[in-house]
Amino acid sequence: MTATHASEIQTSPPSYRKVAIAACFGTFLEWYDFLTFATLAVVFGPLFFPSSDPSTALLASLATFGVGMVVRPIGAAIFGSIGDRIGRRPVFMITITLMGIATVCVGFLPTYAQVGIWAPILLVTLRLLQGLSAGGEIGGSAVYLTEHAGDSNRGFKTSFLQLMGPLGILVSTLQIALLQTYLSQEEFLSWGWRIPFWISLILLLIAFKARTALDETPIYLQLSKTETQSKSPLRDNLKDPETRKRMFLLFFCISAGGAVLFFCVQVYTSVFLKTTVKLAPQLVDQLSVYATASLLPLTVFAGWLSDKIGRKPVVVSGLVLGATLILPAFHFLQSNGESTFFIGAILIGLSAILALVVGPQTALLAELFPANTRNSAATLPHNLAAGWIGGLLPLIVTWLNQHWESSIAGLWYPTIFLSCGAVVALIYLPETKLIKLED
Repeated sequence: MTATHASEIQTSPPSYRKVAIAACFGTFLEWYDFLTFATLAVVFGPLFFPSSDPSTALLASLATFGVGMVVRPIGAAIFGSIGDRIGRRPVFMITITLMGIATVCVGFLPTYAQVGIWAPILLVTLRLLQGLSAGGEIGGSAVYLTEHAGDSNRGFKTSFLQLMGPLGILVSTLQIALLQTYLSQEEFLSWGWRIPFWISLILLLIAFKARTALDETPIYLQLSKTETQSKSPLRDNLKDPETRKRMFLLFFCISAGGAVLFFCVQVYTSVFLKTTVKLAPQLVDQLSVYATASLLPLTVFAGWLSDKIGRKPVVVSGLVLGATLILPAFHFLQSNGESTFFIGAILIGLSAILALVVGPQTALLAELFPANTRNSAATLPHNLAAGWIGGLLPLIVTWLNQHWESSIAGLWYPTIFLSCGAVVALIYLPETKLIKLED
């Protein structure tokens, strides 16, 4: 591409801020919708999967959360290819609408006591729709934002997208904590848990309006002008050896590593503290808020750091620290359940490790692949990792704990996975911070 073309696709700061705000708010809604379910997993057990054994009900609830994650790669394959063939922007409008409608409907679902077996069937169906939507949004939004960011300071400028997951769970957790504070347990279980899902309707309308003002990425516009879009992007990706290699590295090291850490730190810690350590739910939610708030500046710092020293050393350091410290951290949480100060410190420390992997992740998703097949090449492995590795992590860890009759044994699974990811990344992951996105 010529220097003139390269200069054409640089976006002015005011324009980039507008794009970033609109894109990030839509992604925030996706995460808010998706993670509200995870935050309420303990509540959904008795409401939709009644059982004389609380552990069985919890497993069923976590499995329903996992179902939404498992179908994410299908959504990624569908919407990722659409994004490469007709543009990044149309996909955003579809995914945000699908996610918003499915989430609002969860708030109106009858419980098992009201309609019997239809309650969990309807709940699983809506989770499937959420998963398909998230598959198109999460990953595709990283490509969209990075292509607008230009070639300088991409790690810093795109790291803000990674804040949407923590913000989504932060807002969700704050809402639930407030509801549990002002409502009795009977009121919360009867109707209070529905409120976060109803609120998503307001957020959907705001996000939809913001996204209607979004422009197509300059890089994709240039591809369409020169008619160099791929007609079969997914097939082209799988046929090219270098692209296949990079898709595997994205899947196994970056996305799976980030997903494992995310669900260990942001999802499973809450379940662990409530069910194993037996802390009061309100206290757990409060500690989670502090830990999540600390993750926000840490993530931006990690993105900035990757612009200075490179994406690879930042990501690899996060994987190594995660593999080394996950098990000791949960041992400490279990043995020091009476000390909220030390629990909070452990949660913040785990957040710092997570930030090292996810801070540079948005930029890496786009930088690893050529422009004409970038959307599909990035979204499929990213959602495959998030869905099949990260999404099933709470279920697998809980099942392993029950099988070995230990509250800690299941955590060997994420520990071994992170160790393998760190070794592979150290040997094979290329440095991408100087890549020209228009190539």
